[in-house]
Amino acid sequence: MSTRDELPVLRSLKELADLVQHASGLHVRWSHGPDADRDLVTSRDGLTGVRLPGLSANPLDLEPWWEDRPVELWVARRLYDYSHLPREKGPGVRPWILRGRVEGRGPDNEPLLGDVDPVGWIDEALIEEAEETVDRQEGEWGPMQRDGDEPPRGTEDRDRPDG
Repeated sequence: MSTRDELPVLRSLKELADLVQHASGLHVRWSHGPDADRDLVTSRDGLTGVRLPGLSANPLDLEPWWEDRPVELWVARRLYDYSHLPREKGPGVRPWILRGRVEGRGPDNEPLLGDVDPVGWIDEALIEEAEETVDRQEGEWGPMQRDGDEPPRGTEDRDRPDG
């Protein structure tokens, strides 16, 4: 894996969207970075402590169901989903882009990557832009529930398959 100082820094949604449009198999990982993960090589399930067969990451490839919606909005959504992790995992945790071979799936069905190749860092300004972009979808999109947030009244069963 490359070292931290050798990686480019992505600073805008446009820049990340351009990368995602022109390269497949990209993932985002929230950790202390490639240098720290080089020695780690695998992730551990936070609930059970079980060692997983790769580094947990989330795919950035566009899904067909996204259709012709803006790629910037897609990557904003993908970053927004996990932007709470630095607060939970502590200082120094930040997102970075990587490629790798899928070795399995984690407990949240996330890909577990081996043979990791770091691609770039995601700047904090890009995360802020992603959060602002998703926040502007208020009224267009439903609420995101995180960390035991209470769902708005009347929406408790809306997203459940049996609801």
